[in-house]
Amino acid sequence: MSTVTATRAEYCVVACAEVWRGAGEILASPMGTVPTIGARLARLTFAPELLLTDGEALLVGDVPAVGERARVVEGWLPYRQHLALVATGRRHVMMGAGQLDRHGNQNISCIGDWARPARQLLGVRGAPINTLNNPTSYWVPKHSRRVFVERVDMVSGVGYDRAAEAGPSATRYHRIADVVTNLGVFDFDTPDHTMRLRSLHPGGTVDQVREATGFSLAVPAAVPYTRVPTVEELRLIRDVIDPKKLREREVPA
Repeated sequence: MSTVTATRAEYCVVACAEVWRGAGEILASPMGTVPTIGARLARLTFAPELLLTDGEALLVGDVPAVGERARVVEGWLPYRQHLALVATGRRHVMMGAGQLDRHGNQNISCIGDWARPARQLLGVRGAPINTLNNPTSYWVPKHSRRVFVERVDMVSGVGYDRAAEAGPSATRYHRIADVVTNLGVFDFDTPDHTMRLRSLHPGGTVDQVREATGFSLAVPAAVPYTRVPTVEELRLIRDVIDPKKLREREVPA
């Protein structure tokens, strides 16, 4: 156990790293600063077979600090080959979400009615093929009712209910693994595949999570805390992967 106090951002980094525990030799696709640090931490500790990119088209053999260039390049991963990896399930992506509902449907396209949206977001992009063909997790740096909604305004990433409605062709490889936020870690390990609180980050409460969630959340009778970063993990986060403390900008203390 760590003898050094970890920040909320560092708990989030460790929670994101755990997404790739036991993943084997697959491509990690983290989107966001904290997930990127988490994937690199996993590679340096318990997931050495994990494949990382430079964020563009190179497979890297070392683990540079966030914002720095890799010194070791293992291969080239052009866009066409990246799509092939997605379609064959050899990737675990951690995306963001403008909205997310209890079944794991994700919206990164628009806010409001499709005919006249109030806000334009990224667009659907690769979310449908991500969610139907390879494991998908989500990172939400600010847990709120604006993100965790009863019903998303548009489905970009496919949730458990819609995958079930579409049938075996959609459910065969569909898996939403984890949702990590600044308040805790969530999954869909319930009989009806609705979102469940799996762990709280230290300093948070169940009531705080419920208040910040716009739907009824499954909460076990006893909710553990997110695991404490080890001394070695904190050293890697602070001195090797993120010496500029970019994590603290995404999740302020």
